Amino acid sequence: MSTTVETARSSVIVAIDGPSGTGKSSTSKAVAAKLGLSYLDTGAQYRAITWWMLSNGIDVADPAEIATAAAKPVIVSGTDPAAPTITVDGEDASGPIRTQEVTSKVSAVSAVPEVRALITELQRSIAAAATGGIVVEGRDIGTTVLPDADLKIFLTASPEARAARRSGEVKGSDLTATRDALIKRDAADSGRKTSPLAKADDAVEVDTTELTLQQVIECVVTLVEGKRVAA
Repeated sequence: MSTTVETARSSVIVAIDGPSGTGKSSTSKAVAAKLGLSYLDTGAQYRAITWWMLSNGIDVADPAEIATAAAKPVIVSGTDPAAPTITVDGEDASGPIRTQEVTSKVSAVSAVPEVRALITELQRSIAAAATGGIVVEGRDIGTTVLPDADLKIFLTASPEARAARRSGEVKGSDLTATRDALIKRDAADSGRKTSPLAKADDAVEVDTTELTLQQVIECVVTLVEGKRVAA
C-alpha cells in the first residue's frame, strides 16, 4: 500500500462529545495515544479564557464586557496526548484552569457568542493542522466545530456515575453536591443559544455508566479503526 493511502487512512478526525464525568478526557487521550493521533481538549480552552477573564478583573457576569475582552488573550494548546499543554499569553495555565472558581464560571463565559466564535476558529485551525489525524473532545465538536468529522462519538453516563467519578478525582468532595453541580452544568450547556451541548444526528452514542475506562477506550478504538478501514 502506498504511503499516500496509508496517510489518508490514518488522518482520521474524531469528535468526542458529552457532558462532564463521562470519561471524555481520559478516553480521548488514551485513544489518541494508542492510535498515534493528536489530541485536543477544547474544554481546557474555555477554561483558559475564563481564567484569564477572572485574573484580569473582567466581570464574568457581564456578557458585553466578556465579549469586548474575548480577543485579548493568546491561547496555545499542545496536542501531544501523552503531555497535553495549554498556555495563556505564554504562561502555563494547566493548573490554574482546574480550580473550583474557574469551574463555576466557565459555563457563563463560554455561552457568550463572541467567545465561542473565537475559540471555535482556534479549534478548527488546530484540527486542520493535524495532518496525522486528531481526537477532539468537547461539547459541540460534532455539531458545530467539526460537523464533517470522520467519526462522531457521544459519551453519556448516569448523573450518579458521573458524580462518583468526579468525587473520586477531587479529594474531600461531597457526592450529592457534585451531582447537583453536574446537573446544573448540563442544563447551562444544553440550554445556551450558541452551540449547545448536543448529540450530533450521526454520532455513535456510548453509555459509559456500567463500563470501566478500559472498556470505553477499547470500544472507541474499535470504532476509529473501523472508520479507518472503511475510508
